[in-house]
Amino acid sequence: MTALNPDYVFVFILAAFLGLQLIKKVSPLLHSPLMSLTNAIAAVVIVGAIHITGEEGATPLAKTLGTIAVFCATVNLVSGFMITDRMLKMFKRKEG
Repeated sequence: MTALNPDYVFVFILAAFLGLQLIKKVSPLLHSPLMSLTNAIAAVVIVGAIHITGEEGATPLAKTLGTIAVFCATVNLVSGFMITDRMLKMFKRKEG
């Protein structure tokens, strides 16, 4: 059995903290908690995938899968925020 790499533990704690902060900042009235959680998970996946992809001893398969994970999670994160922006625009009062 191998010991945990302290770098991985640090990245996990940092990603969990950032994800929690993201969820806490979103108003439940404007954005469903499920979408907030999905955005937070995508952010955690991006951080982890970047870390694994950039690791010195990573195999070509790990780098390929990491790159795919970064791309897919980024698309998920950006589209989640685009949907949120669209929802917020629906609640704005029309001037005129």
